[in-house]
Amino acid sequence: MNTDILLHVLAVVLILCGLGGIILPALPGMPLMFAGMLLSAWVGHFQAVSLTTIFLLAALTVIALIADFVAGALGAKRVGASTLAIVGATLGTVVGLFTAPLGLVFGPFAGAVIGEYLHQQNQNDGDSAHRQLSQATRVGVHTWIGLLIGIGVKVALAFVMLGIFIFAWIF
Repeated sequence: MNTDILLHVLAVVLILCGLGGIILPALPGMPLMFAGMLLSAWVGHFQAVSLTTIFLLAALTVIALIADFVAGALGAKRVGASTLAIVGATLGTVVGLFTAPLGLVFGPFAGAVIGEYLHQQNQNDGDSAHRQLSQATRVGVHTWIGLLIGIGVKVALAFVMLGIFIFAWIF
């Protein structure tokens, strides 16, 4: 089998794994997609997909990574989430992988709520357990919304990248 064909197949696999990685936090989705597109362009000697297109795709990859981070952080910080809430949301996402698809949806929320509740318990500033749980739930909801917005931005940019890449190959 021709090496170029194998490399193009590998590029397609990287792009597809990258698309999956946009939703699954265990995979670096955008970098995998970009790596597949770069590999395909390289195999084609940058004839169909130019270096200019590759630089544009690289910029979109960086923008997606920054947007994902910022959306999650803004969602959490908007309601004063603690570091434990953010760590909890991350751990909830990882645990959610094993109970997908529901775990991927509710894992970050549950993790943020648990993390914030533990933080509230450690503060022990005289608030009732009900008030602490209410604050933890509020933090969980906002953290979860921020994570969903980040995923939405990544999905949108991933399909923009895919469209640019396919357009470059066809035209």
